[in-house]
Amino acid sequence: MTPACPTPHHDEETLLLGHGAGGRLTAELLDDVVLPALGAPPDGVLEDAALLPGDSQLVLSTDGFVVDPLVFPGGDIGSLAVHGTVNDLAMRGARPVALALAAIAEEGLPLAELRAALQSAGKAARAADVPVITGDTKVVGRGAADRLFLTTTGVGRRIPGLEPSAARARTGDQILVSGPIGLHGTAVLSTREGFGFETTIASDTRPLHRLVAALAPFGPDVHALRDPTRGGVAAVLNEIARDAMVGVEIEEGALPVPPEVAAACDLLGLDPLVVANEGCFVAFVAQRSAEAALEALRRLPEGRQAAWIGAVVDASPGGVTLRTLVGSRRIVDMPLGEQLPRIC
Repeated sequence: MTPACPTPHHDEETLLLGHGAGGRLTAELLDDVVLPALGAPPDGVLEDAALLPGDSQLVLSTDGFVVDPLVFPGGDIGSLAVHGTVNDLAMRGARPVALALAAIAEEGLPLAELRAALQSAGKAARAADVPVITGDTKVVGRGAADRLFLTTTGVGRRIPGLEPSAARARTGDQILVSGPIGLHGTAVLSTREGFGFETTIASDTRPLHRLVAALAPFGPDVHALRDPTRGGVAAVLNEIARDAMVGVEIEEGALPVPPEVAAACDLLGLDPLVVANEGCFVAFVAQRSAEAALEALRRLPEGRQAAWIGAVVDASPGGVTLRTLVGSRRIVDMPLGEQLPRIC
């Protein structure tokens, strides 16, 4: 009897947590699966929000939030969902006009937790002066979701004179960050894993549209804005360097990393540059306006710790380098995936 030849085995590609983490795996998923399926043009610049067809002053963004735990020092999934979409609109130079909110809740979730999350979202929306005008609620079976997922969609109107885009960065631009980095990711991780850092570290989640509005007087000189959420500062600098085909160089000694965040990252083996943030943005501003723009940010309470961190240079277009404290340089790569999954 002739033995049967076994059927060839083919490994099936599957999703990894890293595919949703904002780094290289996310870019691959978008390029290979998401964008082709939706008919998006190849090699287009991916922004935090999109201009509506036929009206370049209206901006649209949508985002899903799957943070674990639902409540963390400084915020919760409700406030995070509002702030995240308001901030994505702001990164295109827009003030929020209205929000939609959709909730997917797992059977068995205590109603008190759902109520608290939605009340927090409502409070955050009122504080940002943006109404939640529509939405949806779904309940799925036990085990079909991790307690609660929120999705927010926002419409915004551009502030006159502001037209930032990741592709507009230019040689000579100065790079500003509107506040300390690393707070959100370390706060969420500490709460999730019980490390105890939450006694000194709280998330920076907050709306950023008022800070962006403070840059309106420098309109044409504000070339690019991006909030460093998943993948952190390293990811957004690499995205802008790639989309504008410019070289980016930052100074290690200028990075506004709070001492408690630096200590936590040292202990856990994390790089603050790739830790998620929810209450700051990176701005690429023409050199002639950079100092005045920095002072404008610092005049607002949420921007008082704004800092200069580097510049756009002629060397290494498409790449990011960091000048270390001892004067050497190292490459800052696009993160492969998120060191801290389920962070926003």
